[in-house]
Parts: sequence; structure tokens; C-alpha cells
Amino acid sequence: MSTILILNGTLVNEGQIFESDIFIKDGLIDQIGKDLSHIKADKIIDAKGQHVIPGLIDDQVHFREPGLTHKAEIYTESRAAVAGGITSFMEMPNTVPNALTQELLQDKYDIASQRSLANYSFFMGASNDNLEEVLKTDPKNVCGVKVFMGSSTGNMLVDKTATLEGIFNNSPTLIATHCESEEIILANTAEARAKYGEAVPIDRHPYIRSAEACYESSSFAIDLAKKAGARLHILHISTAKEIALFDNTIALKDKKITAEACVHHLWFEEADYAEKGTLIKWNPAVKKASDRDAILQGVLNNNIDVIATDHAPHTLEEKQNSYFKAPSGGPLVQHSLVALLDMYHLGKISLEKIVEKTSHAVATLFEIDKRGYLKEGYHADIVIFDLKKSWEVTPHNVLSKCGWSPFEGHQFNSSVTNTIVSGNLVYEGGNLIEGTNGARLKFDR
Repeated sequence: MSTILILNGTLVNEGQIFESDIFIKDGLIDQIGKDLSHIKADKIIDAKGQHVIPGLIDDQVHFREPGLTHKAEIYTESRAAVAGGITSFMEMPNTVPNALTQELLQDKYDIASQRSLANYSFFMGASNDNLEEVLKTDPKNVCGVKVFMGSSTGNMLVDKTATLEGIFNNSPTLIATHCESEEIILANTAEARAKYGEAVPIDRHPYIRSAEACYESSSFAIDLAKKAGARLHILHISTAKEIALFDNTIALKDKKITAEACVHHLWFEEADYAEKGTLIKWNPAVKKASDRDAILQGVLNNNIDVIATDHAPHTLEEKQNSYFKAPSGGPLVQHSLVALLDMYHLGKISLEKIVEKTSHAVATLFEIDKRGYLKEGYHADIVIFDLKKSWEVTPHNVLSKCGWSPFEGHQFNSSVTNTIVSGNLVYEGGNLIEGTNGARLKFDR
């Protein structure tokens, strides 16, 4: 394994911004300090004028393998991830077949060990009838258990109260939930169909998958968790009303109930459906500008603990269907960091807070072993970016297999220049450097 010396960088780490060098050896951060230029290294990176941060850890992606590889693959999406500064990901179980047994879960780990440029972990999936398999999950080697408390793919909607209670009372690890009330969504869908038939306009999406549907389901999940004493993490908060469900007076390491915001809910709002259409159809839906702004405030106030992507690509052909036929989800891993940096340029969020919510807090929340910080002895997952190097998103520079982005045509102000994964340089100057794979995440639980 090569040694790497990063010189003259402006580090953003643990709430501080300071100039320093970093020496990487044997895949670990060996030294952090000034004037390390005397150290001999196989690779020297001069980061003068650039910022150096711990690699982003994305706690919610859908990389579509196995079974849906016409949309994406672990290989293609991990390439897009590292180009965007994401060095570790946690992937969801609604692939085909759904990851509902320990054997099927292991199959995904086996694929990633051979094909992922980024570090990886995979959620164990829950259904109405696989509690025995869920309880076999090893908390030291698996990021968590995923429960869809809203309609999803295949046999993954968990809507039996007894099953939910069994999971919440007995899960050996963190429970991550997608919270939308199926009952409310079905009623809203029927109402929309009665009015529009099959030609429901896309701008009705946030009213079909409504704020009420999200709030009711999130409240229910929190009630279950409190009764069971479970460790609950609610994904992709999309409404202002939900923010008050989460406590910001408790230190993150002591929280039993945590929440995630996604980049698209921090960026888009319902007026954008007029231009973007089904390209910004997600579940939960992008809602009002007031919801978007409240979610950001929830991030800043620590009601919401982490920022992720919910990267979920589909082919452009699939997305260009009518409302009911167009699937929900879109590619985001390549552009999440630069989108947040644009928000920094607008004065909406600090660099320190971006690093906290995309790296530090994710590592703390999931109890990831020696990642998420720039610390001596920690795994060398590092990103270098240039705040002043702008670029425009085009179909030609989108690395996700689907070949499109909801950010197409947007000019970002900043660029990722280097990405180091577990001590290996995998991206530099717009070019991927292949030949090394990421590592399986371990958890200090």
C-alpha cells in the first residue's frame, strides 16, 4: 500500500478550520501536523488553497444490485460516489431479490468486496414474516435493520403491528425506517384518481404522499421505539411538522432516536416540479419551500442529525413515464457534496456543519469503527475540494449508470479534486484511479 503525503491543506475537522499536513501510511492517518514535508512518501499532494475533510459517509443509498442492474450497479455507483467525495456508503435491501435472509445479505457483501471503489455496508431487510432472520443480524458487521413503514418494492412493506413490535423489541442493532402512512397515501391516491384519472399531474405528488402521511408514520415509529427502548433512526425527513419530533437537547452519542435529512429535500421545493417533473419524484416527496427551509433549520439546530442522499437511480426512459408509472428516486451521490458547498457559498450552512453532518455525526450515530474524522490512527478516508473551481453538470460527466442528474444544467461553484478511500487514492483531477477496492465497515457496538 502506497504512502501519501498531503501538504498545505486547509483542514475542516471537529468544528475547526486550520492549516496542516497529513501523512498516510498502511491505510491509516499516521500523522497530522505542520511541516511534514520532510517525510518521504510515494505520492505527494499539494493541497494549497484547497480544503481537506474526512470522506463523506452516506447512510442511505440504493445501488440496485442484484436484480436491477439495468438501472445501476455497485461498481458504477461507487465510482460516482467517490468522484463526489463519498468514501463510504450504506445500501438498502430493496434489491431483487430483497435482502431478507442472512444469505442474501451476504451475497451483496461478496459483490461489494470485488467491485466497490468505496467502503460499504448493507442493511438487513425486514418484512412481515422474516423476524427470525432479522434477529440473526450481527451488529458489529452490519450497519442496521431497514424497515419500510410505507409502500415499497416487493415484500418489504411492514404493516403488521405485531411484526413491528417484534422488530422494535428485539432488533440486535439500529433500526432505520422509511416512514409514510400507507393508509393515508392510498386514500390520497384514490382521491387524485377520482379527479384526474390516470393523468395525475406530477405536482400532486407532495399531496398524495403528504406531510400528514409522513408525520403520522414517524410519530408511530417513535412511539414504538420509546415503548421498546429501541435504537431508531428515521430516514429522509421531508416536512416541517416532523422536526419537533426530534430532541436537540441530548448529545448525539446519547440519543436513542435520530433523524436524517437528504440533499434533495434541502435543495428542491414544489415549484421545481414545473421544470423538473418526474426527475424530482422521490418518496417521501419534495414538498413546500417552507418544509425545505425548516429541514435545513432542523439540521442547523441538531434536531436532524445527519445528511445523506437516498441515491436511487432509474433509467431516464423509466422516469419519463406518466405520474403513476414513473418510479420514485434519482441519482445524487456524485453531486451531494458540491450541492452542500453551493449552500455554503449562499451563506446557508458552514463548512464545519457540512463535515459534522456528513462525516462525524454519521460515524458517531452508527458507531463506525475509526472512520468519519481526521484523526491519527483512523482509516484514511479523505476528500480534498476546491471551493473556487466551478463546473456544469452535463450528461457527459454524470458517472452513475443511468446517465442523468436532476442537477443537469446547474453550474456548481466547487469541485472535488481528490478522494482517498482506506488509504488508496481513487480519484484525482477528474479521473478515477481503479485497481483498489473499499473495505467493509465495522461497528464498535
